[in-house]
Amino acid sequence: PRPPRPRKEPQPLVIPRSAAEEQRLRLERLMRNPEKTVPIPEKLNEWAPRPPPEFVRDVMGSSAGAGSGEFHVYRHLRRREYQRQDFMDAMAEKQRLDEEFQKKLERNKMIAEEQTAKRRRKRQKLKEKKLQAKKNKLEQKKQEKEPGQSQEQGSSEDDEEDSKEEEEKEDDAEEPSFVMGR
Repeated sequence: PRPPRPRKEPQPLVIPRSAAEEQRLRLERLMRNPEKTVPIPEKLNEWAPRPPPEFVRDVMGSSAGAGSGEFHVYRHLRRREYQRQDFMDAMAEKQRLDEEFQKKLERNKMIAEEQTAKRRRKRQKLKEKKLQAKKNKLEQKKQEKEPGQSQEQGSSEDDEEDSKEEEEKEDDAEEPSFVMGR
């Protein structure tokens, strides 16, 4: 004799009133035992018609003497062939739509790249204008301070030093104006 099985407490019968409630009940049932594996169904293959026969054995001619059952055989063959042709047309249409979609994605991607490049150029121009304005401003200040000296000799060296100082200033983060915790 077998040992008695432990009895499970009976689950109350709950009839779902909506799709959301049904989904909630399924999730609750799954979460009762999280260690249990959940079967995930694989994608079903699409229906495809049988390929046409390579060799037709019972060819029906237009001769007299065909029995009454021959019409049904002919009708099934015709229906199967129409189904196969419809399937091929649907697959061709699906393939055409997929290609159009891919072309549209590529076109949109190219447009987005062009817009990004255009905006990048615009930002770069503004950045260069700002740098040029700073250099001009520094040159004007130097001219005001040293009106008698020739600007041609020291301008290239001064510009390099000023640009290095400007880059260092831009790289440094803003100094905190207060320190917390003191």
